Amino acid sequence: MAFRKAVKGTLIGGGAVATAFGLSQLFEYRKNQARLAYVEAQGELKVPFKDALPTREEQLSTLRNTEEFDVLVVGGGATGSGCALDAVTRNLKTALVERSDFSSGTSSRSTKLIHGGVRYLQKAIMKLDYEQYMMVKEALHERANLLNIAPHLSAPLPIMLPVYKWWQLPYYWAGIKMYDLVAGSQCLKSSYVLSKSKALELFPMLKKDKLVGAIVYYDGQHNDARMNLAITLTAARHGAAIANYTEVVHLLKKPDPKTGQEKVCGAHCRDIITGQEFDIRAKCVINATGPFTDSLRKMDSQKTANICQPSAGVHIIIPGYYSPDNMGLLDPATSDGRVIFFLPWEKMTIAGTTDTPTEVTAHPIPVEDDINFILSEVRNYLSPDVEVRRGDVLAAWSGIRPLVTDPNSKNTQSICRNHIVNISDSGLVTIAGGKWTTYRSMAEETLDAAIKAHKLSAGPSRTVGLMLDGGKDWTPTLYIRLVQDYGLENEVAQHLAATYGGRSFEVAKMAQVTGKRWPIVGKRLVSLQSF
Repeated sequence: MAFRKAVKGTLIGGGAVATAFGLSQLFEYRKNQARLAYVEAQGELKVPFKDALPTREEQLSTLRNTEEFDVLVVGGGATGSGCALDAVTRNLKTALVERSDFSSGTSSRSTKLIHGGVRYLQKAIMKLDYEQYMMVKEALHERANLLNIAPHLSAPLPIMLPVYKWWQLPYYWAGIKMYDLVAGSQCLKSSYVLSKSKALELFPMLKKDKLVGAIVYYDGQHNDARMNLAITLTAARHGAAIANYTEVVHLLKKPDPKTGQEKVCGAHCRDIITGQEFDIRAKCVINATGPFTDSLRKMDSQKTANICQPSAGVHIIIPGYYSPDNMGLLDPATSDGRVIFFLPWEKMTIAGTTDTPTEVTAHPIPVEDDINFILSEVRNYLSPDVEVRRGDVLAAWSGIRPLVTDPNSKNTQSICRNHIVNISDSGLVTIAGGKWTTYRSMAEETLDAAIKAHKLSAGPSRTVGLMLDGGKDWTPTLYIRLVQDYGLENEVAQHLAATYGGRSFEVAKMAQVTGKRWPIVGKRLVSLQSF
């Protein structure tokens, strides 16, 4: 009976979504063709700093002495850095400040996945939710773009969905195939079904009892912290003035000459390292501070209602023997209805995430209950032969996901499933919510809104297909040249190539001579350290 209901729901929902799918594919194709035609007509973007980047002192000097920027972005996470890159590549004079280090917050504490969201697609089909369907479609488009523009930091990853009931096999298969279909030509690799014996061969740690088979699909995996840095560095190379450890003390305002209303015109900032304070003036200020969204909104107006509902996402790192080197695992229905991923990462295994309400803090700490919850879910899928121990947790972190309510919605208590772009009466542009994968499209939408609201002179976004720092000259065999040309250890060379891409040669030149026959250069920070 359950099987009939599931299949019936899938078929009815699938038929409705199929129509939307066809129309959206056509619309997306025409949109991409128009965008590519524009980029081709404009030619290559100018890159003022192809080689050496300005030092932090030089960047701070630019921030202090520039009479007025077109755009000032506050927040150096994925979204803020994406906004800075989008703005500067539209020939807008751009500034970016971050009060800590770039990617030190939520953007470096993710599941490390670039994905469309299988569970969102399931909800879209079952509830005939077109908005949720389009959210998945947009994310799948951005997934393909991100894998293309930063190949050294990202790669496709097969993820196994184990099945323990026969009726679930066709149900999950239909859902995963729809996921492939929505991706269209940007599908990484086609999903497929595995028998029980083949599933255990590829993932021998799986619990064998009652296993009937598995489905394998593909999503992307990336180094989130380095990806964020690559976006920031790319913005700097294109001419954006950027500075970390620079906090906004308060917003600057001036009266509008026509209406007399106070308008945001910049920010008073402090260099946390030196304590020096200075003003950065800008026609438009963008609030991209993630969990701290409301703090900056309160600087604009104390009467502003909070829109951020912070949620803690905890991940743990356990030894690599808990998972294969090249395949992840998805638990589609945990004991409390959430989804947990179990993925290979840096020769270890990453497991998470949780989703619990939390307070906003600069340094969130994972709580023991969340760690034990993840371990409990891991035990449900692993063989009894594998003892899952609390002592095997090598590291844990908590990232604050900035879920938001839409201030423009009649129901201000309902959480927005996507992101929101809001412009206050004083002109402060806020981008909040969303997910890592869609940072680029979120930035594009934010700049489109900012340009319209502040009447800035700029063309359309040019970030689709724009290679990020280190991606242009990277090849899968680049590490071999590092070994041959510099005498680096094979493992060290692979680490450099996967971290810095085409710019790894610049890092290799700084390596110290070992004084040994082999390796010739590259003294490890810690002996016998494995990357």
